[in-house]
Amino acid sequence: MSLALQHALRCAGVWLCLLLVGAAAQAHKPSDSYLGLDLHGSRIDGQWDIALRDLDHAVGLDANGDGQITWGELRARHGDIAAYALARLDVLADDQPCTATAGEQQVDDHTDGAYTVLRFTLQCPLTPARLTLRYRLFGDLDPLHRGLLRLAGPGGTRSAVLDPQVATASFELGAPDRLAQFLEFLRDGVWHIWIGFDHILFLLSLLLPAVLKRRGRDWLPEERLRYALIDVAKIVTSFTLAHSITLTLATLGVVSLPSALVESAIALSVVLAALNNLFPLFQGRRWLVAFGFGLIHGFGFASVLAELGLPQDALLAALVAFNLGVELGQLAIVAVFLPLAFALRHTRLYRRVVLQAGSWVIVALAAVWFVERAFSVRILSP
Repeated sequence: MSLALQHALRCAGVWLCLLLVGAAAQAHKPSDSYLGLDLHGSRIDGQWDIALRDLDHAVGLDANGDGQITWGELRARHGDIAAYALARLDVLADDQPCTATAGEQQVDDHTDGAYTVLRFTLQCPLTPARLTLRYRLFGDLDPLHRGLLRLAGPGGTRSAVLDPQVATASFELGAPDRLAQFLEFLRDGVWHIWIGFDHILFLLSLLLPAVLKRRGRDWLPEERLRYALIDVAKIVTSFTLAHSITLTLATLGVVSLPSALVESAIALSVVLAALNNLFPLFQGRRWLVAFGFGLIHGFGFASVLAELGLPQDALLAALVAFNLGVELGQLAIVAVFLPLAFALRHTRLYRRVVLQAGSWVIVALAAVWFVERAFSVRILSP
């Protein structure tokens, strides 16, 4: 075996290990908060929905440590919650700071659990022509946290996705910058697939055999890249078509499924896709598996957009941009995977370690995800 090939195999092994370790740490839906701002001259009315599980990690809500957050425990910490959150949000009207005053707090259920609903008022020194937000919630605790912003004011409704990497957003309060909003949701679609380890492992489980052909119980290397490309194209197209359908239906509110059911089904899809590499459950029909379970994955993708409360015109643009971003992120994964897999397809290490042993690891990991999500227990998650 050449030194170059040995180096490529080591890189592939390290990459797969890092992916699986990261997947173990991120078995659940990414941390999101939902921030709504309504402008009324120099006054801004705000509502901030923040997951109780994230606040418990940050400020400690479960006083008796029994694993349940009661209304009494939450009410006792309302002042601390408001102080913690509002200290991590700066709003400037034409570069002049606005003053925040906390209001009442309630509890609401989102698709992934209970959220505190913090209402507050921002008083600005003047009616702004430009509004700037600096968002730092959970930035020191969770690098994958996102704040999903809806801003209603002169010129219509705007939206943005804020995170520790993109923590500042500015808005000219005339006509909204549609291109900037489109690019923002395009970026978030790419990022969503890249941090969605369950989606990535499902796709990789289907792609791993694309450079091989099954003969009885053995895997033999595919001799022509063209056949591997055709197989990959069928899988990716089927997955794309399926999740685009349900992403659209869920985002527009036509179909809605419980988050626990969707996340459990996604974990189960990863188990079955990886098992198919070990036992011929769906021999020659992996594209059908990609389509069938892709319908479920689409509901998972929709979680970002469904709860933003965007008006219809903004929602359609966000849907197109986000879905396009998911596709670009998916194609980037395929562009990295396929040349490397095709170069290594003749080696026993690819067939025995990457395909077979890797598939067993994916089965075990996804089975743990399924138990966690279906029965609300913690095994891998902190």
